[in-house]
Order: sequence, then C-alpha cells, then structure tokens
Amino acid sequence: MAEKKKAESKAKTKRQKSTVKDLLIRVCFGTGGLAAGSQEVLEAFHREFDAHGVKANIEKKCVNITGCRGFCAKDVLVDVINNGDLATYQFVKPDMVSRIVEEHILSGRPVEEWLVGPDYHTFHDKQTKILLKQCGQIDPEDIDAYLGIGGYEGAKKALSLTPFEVIEEVKASGLRGRGGAGFLTGLKWEFCSMSKGTPKYIICNADEGDPGAFMDRSVIEGNPHSVLEGMLIGGYAIGAEHGYVYIRAEYPLAVARLAIAIGQAAEKGFLGKNIFGSGFDFDIKIKQGAGAFICGEETALIASIEGQRGMPRSKPPFPVNKGLWGKPTVINNVETLANLSTIITKGASWYADIGTERSKGTKVFALTGKIKNTGLIEVPMGISLKEIIYDIGGGMERNRKLKAVQTGGPSGGCIPASYINMPVDYESLTGIGSMMGSGGMVVMDDTTCMVDMSKFFLSFTQNESCGKCVPCRIGTKRMLEVLTRITEGKGKESDIELLVEIGTDIKLSSLCGLGQSAPNPVLSTIRFFRDEYEAHIKDGVCPAHVCKALRQYVVNIDLCKMCGKCFRVCPSGAITWEQKKKAMISKSKCVKCGACFEACPFNSIM
Repeated sequence: MAEKKKAESKAKTKRQKSTVKDLLIRVCFGTGGLAAGSQEVLEAFHREFDAHGVKANIEKKCVNITGCRGFCAKDVLVDVINNGDLATYQFVKPDMVSRIVEEHILSGRPVEEWLVGPDYHTFHDKQTKILLKQCGQIDPEDIDAYLGIGGYEGAKKALSLTPFEVIEEVKASGLRGRGGAGFLTGLKWEFCSMSKGTPKYIICNADEGDPGAFMDRSVIEGNPHSVLEGMLIGGYAIGAEHGYVYIRAEYPLAVARLAIAIGQAAEKGFLGKNIFGSGFDFDIKIKQGAGAFICGEETALIASIEGQRGMPRSKPPFPVNKGLWGKPTVINNVETLANLSTIITKGASWYADIGTERSKGTKVFALTGKIKNTGLIEVPMGISLKEIIYDIGGGMERNRKLKAVQTGGPSGGCIPASYINMPVDYESLTGIGSMMGSGGMVVMDDTTCMVDMSKFFLSFTQNESCGKCVPCRIGTKRMLEVLTRITEGKGKESDIELLVEIGTDIKLSSLCGLGQSAPNPVLSTIRFFRDEYEAHIKDGVCPAHVCKALRQYVVNIDLCKMCGKCFRVCPSGAITWEQKKKAMISKSKCVKCGACFEACPFNSIM
C-alpha cells in the first residue's frame, strides 16, 4: 500500500510539472555523435518526455537533431534550452537522460557534474564562425530551419543582380578556393563566364579523402542547404543550368542529407524552373565516387563523372574552358561554396575585413593529433599556430613538448615548433614548404618520429597515385623504398640527398597536384629535422623510439622490482628472470615487440 501511494505521488508530481514554457533539446547527430550513441540518446529523451507528459507550449519540436558541434571528443553533446537558458551536457548516455529530464527540465536544477567544462567554452569562444555557426544549431534535415536563419536570401539577392555584378562581388570579397592552391573564386567564375560553349556546369567537389579530414563532410551533414545555395549562386553567375555534387560513397550520412536537401529545395522552388521568378533554371544531381583520392583532382573528378577511370589530364585547357563533357565547367569545394550566401547577403567588404590582406575570411580545420582538444574549428586567416594549438586546442596532450604541426593533409609539410608564432594563411604556409590544402592540421609532440611520419604520408600518396605519369608512379615508390630502408636501420648516408633529388624532380615534372605535392612531407622534414634522419642512418637510433627495427629494450636495474611481469609476457623468451632477481633482456633474442615495456608497472624497462 505504501509503495502504491509513493508511485501515485510521483506520477502526480510528474503531471504537475509536465508543461515547460519554452523548451528545446538539441542532440548532436553528426557522424561523431551517431558513433557515440546519439540515436539512443534521442530515443531516450522521447521516452522520458512521453513518460512525464513533457511538452513545450510553443510551435516547435521539443527535441531537434543538429550536425557536428565541432568538439567531437565530447560526444554525445546535448543542449538543453529551458526558458531561454542554455546548458550543454557532454558524454551523454541514454541512462543519463531520465535524471536530466527530472532534475533539469522539470525541476530547473541542471546536473552540474555532467555539464561541459571551461575547455568547451574556450574551444568555441576563440573561434570565428561563419560556415560552422549553424551546423550545431539547426536541424539539417529541415529546410524551414535553414530558412529561419535567412537561408536562400543570398540566392534571392544574387538572382536580382546581373551575373556580372555577382562575379564582381565575389571578386571583391577576396574569397579563395578552400580545396587546395587557393585560386581566387571570382576570377575562376569570370574565366568560365567568358568562355564560349554551352551548356556550362558547376561542380561541388566533396571528395574529401585526406586522412583525418572531415571538414566538408561535417558542413554537408550539418548545413547542406548552404552548399546548395552556393551552387545556385555560382551557377547563375557563370550561366550554368546544371550542377553536380561529387561526393565519396563513404559519406553515407552526408549523401543522405544532401539528397533530402535537394528534394526540399526543389519543392520550395529554389531548384528547378524560373527560380525566384528570374527566368533562371537550375538543377543539382549527386554523383557518388568510389573513394579514390586522385578524384579530388578536378580533371580526374570530371573523368569520373563522365564514367571514365578517374585519372587527371594535362592542362591547359583548364576546366573553365573545357571541362565536363568538353564544356566550360567551374569546380569549387564545399567550404568555398558554403561561404557564398553570407558574402552576398552581408557584402564583400564585410567578408574582406576578416583575415589578412591576401587571405580573406575564415578557414575550417580538422584539428587532430597529440593535443588536448581535438575537433573541427573555424578561425580567421592569419591566426597564429600558437593561438590554435594552445588557446583553442588547450595545449599539448600530457603537457608534452610540441615538436611539429603538419598542415595540408598527406601532401602538406611539417612545420617545426620554432615557427609557432607564424600566421596561418596561404602565403605563409607555402613559403615554409607546406600548404593550406583542404584543412587538415595534425599536431605532433616529442614522441613522434619525423622520418616515420613522412613515410606514413608518402605511403598514402604513393598508394593513391593513379599511375598515369612516370614521376609520380615511379618516383614516389622509390622515395618510399628509401624511407623504409632508413626506418629499418639500413639507410645510407647518401639517402638524404637522394630523397631531396627525387622529391624535387617529382614536384617539377608530375602531371597533377597529387604528384607535385606528394614529396612535401619528406622534403619539409629533411629541411627542419635533418638530424633525425642522420640519427637513423649514422647512429642506428630512432630518437623518438618509434621505429621498431631501431629499438633497443634494456632494464634499468635501479628501478626493477623483480616482479617478473615482463618475463611472463615476452613472446620470444628474450627475458631471463628468477624470483628475487633482476630481469635481463637478451638483445639477440628480443623481437622488439614492446610487450615488456607495456607490462612493466614500474617504468624500469627503457
């Protein structure tokens, strides 16, 4: 009887507190969020709301999904906006939802120990967000959410201007292509608009294949209409009635949301015939790529859309003159296109005021590596590496020493810690032997072997080479063989100069951007970390203790506690040990697997 009364009282309390004046829950539904369990968290909120009879007395859903929030390492991230007050929870699991609902939403007491910490706010507060501003705010599968923040107003304004006026506005903004070399977007459009031949095409290059890069994927997953609107503006400016989004099939969520967005835009009349009553017709199709890195190169991408093998061709002619099916074609990447609506609505001068004299606007980076705060960031051009690593990234993991930063993906260069105060813009990165690329940024500490790192990136580009031109096909293979020899302790003193010679030749003679930039990691590490190459070759030592063939495991007798744990895990019988006696490692029997190093609880194995 007592239990029944208690249950009735609890149910009565729930009913009394069921109506919330102004409530919105936002659950991260980017790829990172879904991998962390956001689908289950969303379902838990719906169950708890149904159980408590919770509803908001405003005209919107109580629970919304969003795209990537940027700080992926803290997923599942959940916003609770209750009567205008915002609180963000981190690492949310389904079994945490009932307490959040009962204590925070119904009783007005946020669950303090589950809220994000100061690092979350520092991570975001130091950024300047244009593209990512709405990715964690709006429902990417609801066009009305995009319209509610001014969506398609840029396209509407653009179509009220002449194509020439649109191009001039983009030129005045100083927007440069965000996918590689940084060519001026407005100038590329101007060349295509002046090119003879119809029909013309505009292509969104969403073939993001860099290891660790997820900038374009996240923009499409979080705000796909911004990309479609940018394509619509670009298509009108150059006189193209047809657009393609070339996106790799490994991005199923991005592909799905893109398809939803295209359908919604067509229903609203933003795609199709006579858009905004301007007489301009425009449609967009999706082309899924098979995941070849080389198809990020524009001529290889065009070949893939045409049904051919994705291989680059020599230029000129450039795609703006002879592109898709031999017709004038503009190719811009996701980030470039997503900027356009804001530029048109806020004006070229507004955008040009952000960044540096020659590198305007913001840049999105995938910040990864040996750093405390990893994730997706958007910063103004010209920001220093130090601000990115220490202000936004929170500094080095385990407070280790910064060694280098690699920018530009697998074809970028490694920048030593001594350049920590350098600005991040196109000219500065190129001048130091790196590149902006699509926006990968890998932070390395003193446990990173620069020879092994350059080998890792070169192995990727060598494997992804299409093989069409000899310098890239053969040259990268020879370089990889030399690097492998060095990391295995078989290097020769002449190998360093050989790498420089081959790398320089590849850069000068390769057909496309992949080959022309593939040697960058090797050449930049030789330039700034030559001593590590020499240590591998001359001394037979890997200073970072990474290269397995050069490791030597020894027991520090002073620290050994004679526990025998190393003896028990050694797979090759290289360790001799008896109770109450110090362990010893036989160099001839040691296979350098590292099992003893991992097993020792006293750090006595070095």
